[in-house]
Amino acid sequence: MDRQLSEWKVEIERIWAAAAPDFGEAVRLASHMANAGEEAVLRQAASQALPILRAAAHGDADHITKDAARRRLGVLREVLHTLITPQFGKRQTPAKLPTREECYRQLLGLPLGCRLSETEIHRAYKRVAKYAHPDAGGNVEAFLKLSAARDALMRERRTGPRN
Repeated sequence: MDRQLSEWKVEIERIWAAAAPDFGEAVRLASHMANAGEEAVLRQAASQALPILRAAAHGDADHITKDAARRRLGVLREVLHTLITPQFGKRQTPAKLPTREECYRQLLGLPLGCRLSETEIHRAYKRVAKYAHPDAGGNVEAFLKLSAARDALMRERRTGPRN
């Protein structure tokens, strides 16, 4: 697949570098990318470029249409460049998992990263518990999780963050 991406990049560069780009050739290339590309980003960029490239390929296309088609070629060029260029120094690290406190805050619908008062925690709990309570048609397990989240946030509020 890398070889095919490299070939497409060379063809795009050739079309891009021409004084008068061959938009018919660009349509053929973008169509091939949209149908045969394995990368979703490339398929999407090629699919979005096709209408304006087709319009610019007509002999009677105006200057504005040709400029827009050239900009779309630039987008395709950048996508191919991003896919081909090795990413030195960037690690493929997994996404950071949320902490327990962040999970509790998300359960109660509270903002992350700011100090909360006991009143704010209690109000958020009451708002969410109104729908999660078993008497209101909610789930017992979900209600118990909400209660545990409130208790943990209140306990942390009273004792301060643990290090």
